[in-house]
Amino acid sequence: MYNHIKEIVADAEKTEKPISELIIEQECKLSGLSREKVWNKMKYNLETMRAAVSKGSTGKGVFSHTGLTGGEAIKIKNYREKGYTLSGDFMMEAVQNAVATNEVNAAMGVICATPTAGSSGTLPGILFMLEKKLDLNEEQMIRFLFTAGGMGLVIGNNAEIAGATGGCQAEVGSASAMGAAAAVEIAGGTPAQSSQALAIAMSNLLGLVCDPIAGLVEVPCVKRNAIGAGNALIAADMALAGCTSVIPADECIDAMKKVGHQMPVSLRETGIGGLAGTPTGQAIKTRIFEKDV
Repeated sequence: MYNHIKEIVADAEKTEKPISELIIEQECKLSGLSREKVWNKMKYNLETMRAAVSKGSTGKGVFSHTGLTGGEAIKIKNYREKGYTLSGDFMMEAVQNAVATNEVNAAMGVICATPTAGSSGTLPGILFMLEKKLDLNEEQMIRFLFTAGGMGLVIGNNAEIAGATGGCQAEVGSASAMGAAAAVEIAGGTPAQSSQALAIAMSNLLGLVCDPIAGLVEVPCVKRNAIGAGNALIAADMALAGCTSVIPADECIDAMKKVGHQMPVSLRETGIGGLAGTPTGQAIKTRIFEKDV
């Protein structure tokens, strides 16, 4: 099993295989499943993601039980249709996809945790935009997910992917790094460039706290996935342009772990500090739990 990003890159360069292929082979070996079964399991993940994006972007959208989140993917969709987005239509489509997915999660719908439910919008945000921009076929999209998953496995084994242990940098930060690496491969970049994109994306969100209002995965989680998608695309573009991270990917992962352990408990998914600790955040918490009593 791959324990470090540098091992994946070295093996990809040596065998002249894409990262996605190495991860497929590793999964077959570790799981004992056939290539067809491994592939179909990832295909199911892709279909689950697509359904969530569609549900959150259709009609009036979806809304959570608390009323804290919902309907904003539709607002973004309507805004895009006017044709005056500041950051460009493709970027805002990625944002729309990310928000739609996380709104479905907040509304207790079915999503694919990538790597967690709280960060489930970042990868779909990137992938379904790239499907249109790069005219991706199903095989390419599934390979995107294998590349992202392989990178996520290394991150999870060497650091963390839970906000409760590492802050939101471990959730949205990890998802953004995974997406950046996968976007590079699917755009024709090299394994080394995928590693650089991962490092850049992770570095950009290093220190991001996990401070959900009322302890619920809604605010600011939904919009942070939008930032995760945008950050991943920017990091991927920088890597494809030839930009590099001064700090290697594996050291960025180690740094993320150390930063997460240095965060106070109040900033690790407890709903105590950060935005959750503001007067408005506390008032919302009181309102929600009084209503549920």
